[in-house]
Amino acid sequence: MKMTLRWFGSKHDSVTLKQIRQIPGCVGVITTLYDTKPGEVWSPEAIKAMKKEIEADGLELSGIESVNIHDDIKIGLPTKDQYIQNYIETLENLGKEGIDLVCYNFMPVFDWTRSDLAKVRPDGATVLSYDQELVDKIDPTKMFDQMESSSNGFALPGWEPERLARVKELFEMYEDVNEEKLFENLVYFLKAIMPTCEKYRIKMAIHQDDPAWPVFGLPRIINTKENIQRLLEAVPEVNNGLTLCTGSLGSNPDNDIPDMIRSFKGRIHFGHVRNLIHLGPGKFDEAAHLSTDGSLDMYEIMKAFHEIGMEGPIRPDHGRAIWDEVSMPGYGLYDRALGATYLNGIWEALEKTS
Repeated sequence: MKMTLRWFGSKHDSVTLKQIRQIPGCVGVITTLYDTKPGEVWSPEAIKAMKKEIEADGLELSGIESVNIHDDIKIGLPTKDQYIQNYIETLENLGKEGIDLVCYNFMPVFDWTRSDLAKVRPDGATVLSYDQELVDKIDPTKMFDQMESSSNGFALPGWEPERLARVKELFEMYEDVNEEKLFENLVYFLKAIMPTCEKYRIKMAIHQDDPAWPVFGLPRIINTKENIQRLLEAVPEVNNGLTLCTGSLGSNPDNDIPDMIRSFKGRIHFGHVRNLIHLGPGKFDEAAHLSTDGSLDMYEIMKAFHEIGMEGPIRPDHGRAIWDEVSMPGYGLYDRALGATYLNGIWEALEKTS
């Protein structure tokens, strides 16, 4: 297991590479070319510069999150093949630089959804929160304005202004896309890129839907053990694998996360580990990584990762806003550093007792 932290680049992140390097046991970052748009080809020059900057501060570029997928691919429009070709070219450029992990998602319109980006806890910290009753009252075409107003001035990943300015148009484009069609379009995309992934040993790691159920009537297909298994069987190459996100899967208390980790041994390329607390059907708050702060058993989760011989990167996913830090919601330094240290402590105990 390699402990990492997500980093959005020096132009977009309040956290510096120097600070990340000082987190005990943190060896690398998961990052992206944040200024690129879905469908654009990542240039070799930009990739080299990104990698050089990270390595100059003594860290490794452990993976990319994300190379975003153009909506025409998800919808299955005639233009999809050109955008797939662009994606393949980006993968080739990454592969030539030895970058072998790409986290991505296949969620329509919104990458992830929350009803509150700064819900105040009893201890004064704030957290990301989801309440289906509140979401049901929101006009989805105005969702971006609500998210932006709570973002502390940061551009939120998956909520890029230029794409979401077309949100009404996107909803219309997805009108005829049901779960089966979305799944077929995902399989089509993966089969097209697998030869390139195999050539450069790039592991594609799909992120689960967040939350793990339909939002605003949009289909969700990567949210249960059965649906994930179906995708892995449809595209059986080992390069087609998972970002196992405990928070996304954990939003549905019916998902047995340790069991899923063990069941998908060999196909989990990346781990997002975070805790949350269930408050009722369709209602949860994110929590500190400590097991007793939420509803997920972090020890059992890390134990399952240890049992399958997880060698890829893991990162503490999201964090509370604590100690008056102002940052991108969920992506401050302090609580994620605490989370990384806590998860590393569990891993050390597992190593020494195994």
